Amino acid sequence: MEGNKQSSNSVFKISVLVSLLIVVFGIFFTQSFEFVTNLFNLIISRNFGWVYTLSMTIFLVFSIWIGFFSRFRNIKLSKDNEVPEYSLFSWFAMLFSAGMGVGLIFWGVAEPANYYLAPLYATPLSRQAAIFAFNKSFLHWGMHPWAAYSVIGMALAYMQYRKGEKGLISSLLIPIFGKDIRKTWFGKSIDVLTIIATVGGIATSLGLGVYQINSGLHFLFGLNENSTVQLIIIGITTLIVVLSVSTPLEKGIKAISDINIYLAIVLVLFCFLLGPTTDIIKTFIQGTGIYIANIVPNSFNIGAFDKTKWYGSWTLFYWAWFIAWAPFTGMFIARISKGRTIKEFVSGVLLAPAIVSFLWFSIFGRITINSGEAIMREAVKSTPTAYFVVMSHFPYGRLVCIFTLVLLSTFFITSANSATFVLGMLTSDGSLNPSKNKKIIWGFIQSGMAIALMIGTKNGLQMLQTASITLALPFAFIMVLCIFSFMKALRKEKL
Repeated sequence: MEGNKQSSNSVFKISVLVSLLIVVFGIFFTQSFEFVTNLFNLIISRNFGWVYTLSMTIFLVFSIWIGFFSRFRNIKLSKDNEVPEYSLFSWFAMLFSAGMGVGLIFWGVAEPANYYLAPLYATPLSRQAAIFAFNKSFLHWGMHPWAAYSVIGMALAYMQYRKGEKGLISSLLIPIFGKDIRKTWFGKSIDVLTIIATVGGIATSLGLGVYQINSGLHFLFGLNENSTVQLIIIGITTLIVVLSVSTPLEKGIKAISDINIYLAIVLVLFCFLLGPTTDIIKTFIQGTGIYIANIVPNSFNIGAFDKTKWYGSWTLFYWAWFIAWAPFTGMFIARISKGRTIKEFVSGVLLAPAIVSFLWFSIFGRITINSGEAIMREAVKSTPTAYFVVMSHFPYGRLVCIFTLVLLSTFFITSANSATFVLGMLTSDGSLNPSKNKKIIWGFIQSGMAIALMIGTKNGLQMLQTASITLALPFAFIMVLCIFSFMKALRKEKL
């Protein structure tokens, strides 16, 4: 017990120190920080982009196989007599709010607009451009990201609730390296790397959220769009998170997540009914068909024969971002998935969110394309403002934009709140109830990381993307190793 405590403290101290060094480097030595980060990004993009593509494809194939075709699909991610802690609605609300909320609002308009106006190997604003826009949007927000979350969440829930191990990424490798791995430098390094990747992934999402909230306030109310306002938004969010860390999971994050889903349902129904409803239905059906028909070639497409930076700017960024986001989201999903079978888990984590994402892009992407070239070109001038530019021309547009700003804020707070909880777990020897002090410390550090990536650099949005790509590379290998370890443990089950 004493050894575990010391191990936990060393992981906490090292990860805090490394995180603080990155924050200080980013805030006070911005030019050097930007140069070093961009250099890493250039090296990784040129030489290791295939790692992200191959890894994400492995995660997807594995998740589909184990959830629907393997003999292990009916194994519970807990003891056999245990039942789920949360209802299906609350379970889905929490995993979706933590895993996708801010990103969908940020990119739901901007991504299809960019693709439609500047498609690869197609005439802009053409039928082929529209197919390209929805094909790529569905790819980036479909099953692939959730497969990455599924791999971590499923294996961790199994090891934690069925095998009684600690809720740490190093615990996932016990079937291969034995129980002492968490005491070794290798195990500690994995846990520290997990924490740094998590902080980087969270900072990316928080940064995107801050940019869009600031842009929405500027567009709607004329509030300045600058570093000062963004710092105030981060400060208010940090204060809310710090004040709420003592709230139990089922009362805090669960309640806000339920509210998020209710608000999202209202927004989606309103825009579906008042928008081009028939076009939306057609887009959803045909877009899903195109996604299914092209999922194999799209999964392996890394632009090997294309002289373009498109894949590095879009698909590579997304895959890296989702891998960096996987330890946080996967651990949070594991925490709320006790009592579910592997089949239930994969159905809920892989399929349901992907369908919701398809619906989201069908609605807001179709509204965007139908808005006309002039509005779209105005929208893509600023990615954080794109949603508000397009939706301001929608019926009751100002009301929709204000409503979305509220939804964005609740998603934003939920992600930050969930992140402090998971980071607290990671640095408390996997405790399901991490201390208040550690959650507060991580609340400040993740805000500091977002500031380091956003403020002072020439292009904060690019820095957020670059950081994700850089931090995700080593964790991709760890996730693949976790799959082999998980399979070794499952083969010992008596079925």
